[in-house]
Amino acid sequence: MAVPFSYSLRNLWTRRTTTILTVAGMALVVFVFATILMLAEGLERTLVETGSADNVVVIRKGSASEVMSGVERAQAAVVEVQPEVAVGRDGRKLLAKELVVLIALPKRGNGKASNVVLRGIGPASLELRPQVRLVAGRLPRMGSSEVMAGRSVVKGFRGVGLNEWVCCGLRDWRVVGIFDAGNTGFSSEIWGDADQFMQAFRRPVYSSVLFRLRDPREFPAAKARLETDPRLTLEAKRETRYYLDQSEIMAKFLRILGVSLTVIFSIGAMLGAMITMYSAVANRTAEIGTLRALGFRRRNILIAFLMESLLLGFIGGAVGIACSSLTQLITVSTLNFQTFSELAFRFTLSPAIAAQAMGFALGMGFIGGVLPALRASRLNIVDALRAV
Repeated sequence: MAVPFSYSLRNLWTRRTTTILTVAGMALVVFVFATILMLAEGLERTLVETGSADNVVVIRKGSASEVMSGVERAQAAVVEVQPEVAVGRDGRKLLAKELVVLIALPKRGNGKASNVVLRGIGPASLELRPQVRLVAGRLPRMGSSEVMAGRSVVKGFRGVGLNEWVCCGLRDWRVVGIFDAGNTGFSSEIWGDADQFMQAFRRPVYSSVLFRLRDPREFPAAKARLETDPRLTLEAKRETRYYLDQSEIMAKFLRILGVSLTVIFSIGAMLGAMITMYSAVANRTAEIGTLRALGFRRRNILIAFLMESLLLGFIGGAVGIACSSLTQLITVSTLNFQTFSELAFRFTLSPAIAAQAMGFALGMGFIGGVLPALRASRLNIVDALRAV
């Protein structure tokens, strides 16, 4: 004969004050755990969504990012004639030779300088990235000192608004447009003509070559040909894979930090649950004896008290997840360890993170309640009834 589930719920309601305090502690731990995972997930998703599976990024072999890469003009010309490169409607190849440099701009909040990606683009760059759309002004003219800034850059940095001037590379660049690339890393960049940037920053080589595959299934053949060509010292990656690699170090750091902090905080939450449950056992000794006298077995008592502790964990987990979901409305900006540039992204709550957070909360409830539940189940009937 099992103890009714309503019995556990009623006992939690009877001890409202201690229940609320215990739930609050667990909810705080779950909130920290979930938000750190959401931060890592948001970073990864932002960078992965930056790329397209149909696009291939070609960089110098051994380079971790475009910032560290260099592709000579002759090598870029070899990439351009590969048969796997798609051709656009106008007959031109969907390939862009791009340059990436870092410039320091003052942040709006505190005025401190931080790195921003300045990307030199080619005529096909916008067609290769359909997620980029102009929201204000116009597109910069190729061959001029005009640039357009991503929306996240405009929000986070000074001097990059529409019709403002950015001084870098010993030249002044006029911001003639503002673009939005959605939830991607491109929104944290400034774009202009690649050849003009190469002259201004005295860069004789490109940072990367980007092209659209004629058929996505041809990527292995294109990769093998480019990486085995003796004239080249290049490696090819799908654009999605390239940007996923960009997030790897930062995301791993955030997850390790989150798990470490959560483990420390969870010790306090589990001790709180344990104290709450021990107090419940001490205050209900006579009640436990009555249940045993009515025919409930030790395992029924064990399950009933363990259920109360798991309910504490479940409620705490639900509250923590609900609170952490509100952080999705916040956009944060941090330094990408791979490119050493500022990157804006949002907290992202996924079903997997919610499941992990709830599992963690139930785990805290179980660990915090198992010892008090064992103590309750082992009470002697006669000794327990004497407390009446």
